[in-house]
Amino acid sequence: MKKNILQAYKQAPWRVQLQYIGLFLLGLVLVSAIMGVYLSISSQAATAGRRIQGLEDDMDEINNEIAALTTTLAEKTSTKAMQTRAEAMGFKLMNVNQAVYLEIPGFNPNEDLVLAPPRVNVVVEAPILREAYRTTLWDWFMEQIWDVSTGFSQDDQEVSP
Repeated sequence: MKKNILQAYKQAPWRVQLQYIGLFLLGLVLVSAIMGVYLSISSQAATAGRRIQGLEDDMDEINNEIAALTTTLAEKTSTKAMQTRAEAMGFKLMNVNQAVYLEIPGFNPNEDLVLAPPRVNVVVEAPILREAYRTTLWDWFMEQIWDVSTGFSQDDQEVSP
Protein backbone atom coordinates (compact mmCIF):
# COMPACT_ATOMS: atom_id res chain seq x y z
CA MET A 1 0.00 0.00 0.00
CA LYS A 2 2.80 2.34 0.91
CA LYS A 3 4.46 1.68 -2.44
CA ASN A 4 1.28 2.61 -4.31
CA ILE A 5 0.98 5.95 -2.48
CA LEU A 6 4.60 6.87 -3.31
CA GLN A 7 4.04 5.94 -6.92
CA ALA A 8 0.93 8.11 -7.04
CA TYR A 9 2.83 11.15 -5.76
CA LYS A 10 5.99 10.56 -7.73
CA GLN A 11 6.31 12.98 -10.62
CA ALA A 12 6.99 11.94 -14.14
CA PRO A 13 10.67 12.16 -15.18
CA TRP A 14 9.94 14.73 -17.90
CA ARG A 15 8.39 17.03 -15.29
CA VAL A 16 11.49 16.80 -13.10
CA GLN A 17 13.64 17.60 -16.13
CA LEU A 18 11.42 20.61 -16.94
CA GLN A 19 11.80 21.85 -13.37
CA TYR A 20 15.60 21.64 -13.59
CA ILE A 21 15.58 23.39 -16.96
CA GLY A 22 13.31 26.09 -15.53
CA LEU A 23 15.60 26.63 -12.54
CA PHE A 24 18.64 26.78 -14.84
CA LEU A 25 16.91 29.33 -17.09
CA LEU A 26 15.84 31.39 -14.07
CA GLY A 27 19.44 31.50 -12.86
CA LEU A 28 20.60 32.42 -16.36
CA VAL A 29 18.07 35.28 -16.55
CA LEU A 30 19.14 36.58 -13.13
CA VAL A 31 22.83 36.48 -14.06
CA SER A 32 22.17 38.22 -17.39
CA ALA A 33 20.06 40.92 -15.65
CA ILE A 34 22.84 41.60 -13.15
CA MET A 35 25.38 41.73 -15.98
CA GLY A 36 23.17 44.14 -17.91
CA VAL A 37 22.91 46.51 -14.94
CA TYR A 38 26.67 46.28 -14.40
CA LEU A 39 27.39 47.04 -18.07
CA SER A 40 24.97 49.96 -18.03
CA ILE A 41 26.58 51.52 -14.97
CA SER A 42 30.07 50.89 -16.35
CA SER A 43 29.22 52.54 -19.67
CA GLN A 44 27.77 55.59 -17.89
CA ALA A 45 30.91 55.87 -15.76
CA ALA A 46 33.14 55.56 -18.83
CA THR A 47 31.12 58.20 -20.69
CA ALA A 48 31.35 60.57 -17.74
CA GLY A 49 35.10 59.93 -17.54
CA ARG A 50 35.54 60.76 -21.23
CA ARG A 51 33.54 63.97 -20.80
CA ILE A 52 35.74 64.95 -17.87
CA GLN A 53 38.86 64.29 -19.93
CA GLY A 54 37.47 66.48 -22.72
CA LEU A 55 36.71 69.29 -20.28
CA GLU A 56 40.19 69.02 -18.78
CA ASP A 57 41.68 69.27 -22.28
CA ASP A 58 39.56 72.38 -22.89
CA MET A 59 40.81 73.84 -19.59
CA ASP A 60 44.42 73.20 -20.61
CA GLU A 61 43.86 74.87 -23.99
CA ILE A 62 42.22 77.90 -22.37
CA ASN A 63 45.02 78.18 -19.78
CA ASN A 64 47.61 78.00 -22.58
CA GLU A 65 45.75 80.70 -24.49
CA ILE A 66 45.63 82.90 -21.36
CA ALA A 67 49.38 82.39 -20.85
CA ALA A 68 50.06 83.28 -24.52
CA LEU A 69 47.94 86.43 -24.28
CA THR A 70 49.63 87.42 -21.02
CA THR A 71 53.02 86.99 -22.70
CA THR A 72 51.91 89.09 -25.67
CA LEU A 73 50.64 91.81 -23.33
CA ALA A 74 53.92 91.78 -21.40
CA GLU A 75 55.90 92.10 -24.64
CA LYS A 76 53.77 95.00 -25.88
CA THR A 77 53.90 96.87 -22.58
CA SER A 78 57.62 96.36 -21.95
CA THR A 79 59.72 99.46 -21.42
CA LYS A 80 61.59 99.06 -24.69
CA ALA A 81 58.43 98.57 -26.78
CA MET A 82 56.64 101.48 -25.09
CA GLN A 83 59.64 103.77 -25.61
CA THR A 84 59.82 102.85 -29.31
CA ARG A 85 56.11 103.53 -29.77
CA ALA A 86 56.34 106.81 -27.87
CA GLU A 87 59.23 107.96 -30.06
CA ALA A 88 57.28 106.96 -33.18
CA MET A 89 54.39 109.17 -31.98
CA GLY A 90 56.74 112.12 -31.47
CA PHE A 91 57.31 111.97 -27.72
CA LYS A 92 60.78 112.49 -26.33
CA LEU A 93 62.46 112.19 -22.92
CA MET A 94 62.23 115.27 -20.71
CA ASN A 95 64.88 116.74 -18.52
CA VAL A 96 63.82 116.57 -14.85
CA ASN A 97 64.94 120.16 -14.26
CA GLN A 98 62.62 121.44 -17.01
CA ALA A 99 59.53 119.70 -15.63
CA VAL A 100 56.66 121.79 -14.28
CA TYR A 101 55.10 120.41 -11.10
CA LEU A 102 51.57 121.24 -9.96
CA GLU A 103 50.54 121.35 -6.33
CA ILE A 104 47.22 119.59 -5.74
CA PRO A 105 45.39 120.55 -2.55
CA GLY A 106 44.54 117.58 -0.30
CA PHE A 107 47.12 115.25 -1.89
CA ASN A 108 49.71 113.90 0.53
CA PRO A 109 52.66 112.36 -1.36
CA ASN A 110 53.99 110.68 1.81
CA GLU A 111 50.80 108.71 2.31
CA ASP A 112 50.96 105.00 1.52
CA LEU A 113 49.74 104.16 -1.94
CA VAL A 114 47.05 101.46 -2.01
CA LEU A 115 47.05 99.49 -5.24
CA ALA A 116 44.72 96.78 -6.36
CA PRO A 117 46.11 93.26 -5.94
CA PRO A 118 47.73 91.83 -9.07
CA ARG A 119 45.56 89.71 -11.31
CA VAL A 120 46.18 86.04 -10.73
CA ASN A 121 44.80 83.23 -12.84
CA VAL A 122 43.43 80.77 -10.35
CA VAL A 123 42.41 77.35 -11.57
CA VAL A 124 40.43 75.29 -9.11
CA GLU A 125 41.68 71.72 -9.23
CA ALA A 126 39.30 70.28 -6.65
CA PRO A 127 36.61 68.12 -8.25
CA ILE A 128 33.03 69.00 -7.46
CA LEU A 129 31.10 65.82 -6.73
CA ARG A 130 27.65 65.43 -5.35
CA GLU A 131 27.29 63.58 -2.07
CA ALA A 132 25.31 60.86 -3.83
CA TYR A 133 28.37 59.99 -5.93
CA ARG A 134 30.66 59.79 -2.88
CA THR A 135 28.56 57.16 -1.10
CA THR A 136 29.28 53.51 -1.75
CA LEU A 137 26.51 51.01 -2.27
CA TRP A 138 27.41 49.35 1.02
CA ASP A 139 27.25 52.67 2.93
CA TRP A 140 23.88 53.49 1.36
CA PHE A 141 22.55 50.02 2.18
CA MET A 142 23.72 50.24 5.80
CA GLU A 143 22.23 53.74 6.11
CA GLN A 144 18.87 52.46 4.85
CA ILE A 145 18.95 49.59 7.32
CA TRP A 146 19.93 51.97 10.13
CA ASP A 147 17.08 54.37 9.25
CA VAL A 148 14.56 51.54 9.16
CA SER A 149 15.77 50.05 12.45
CA THR A 150 15.76 53.43 14.23
CA GLY A 151 12.34 54.19 12.76
CA PHE A 152 10.84 51.05 14.31
CA SER A 153 12.34 51.77 17.71
CA GLN A 154 11.02 55.34 17.65
CA ASP A 155 7.53 54.12 16.70
CA ASP A 156 7.65 51.59 19.54
CA GLN A 157 8.65 54.30 22.02
CA GLU A 158 5.86 56.62 20.86
CA VAL A 159 3.21 53.94 21.22
CA SER A 160 4.22 52.80 24.75
CA PRO A 161 3.40 56.03 26.76
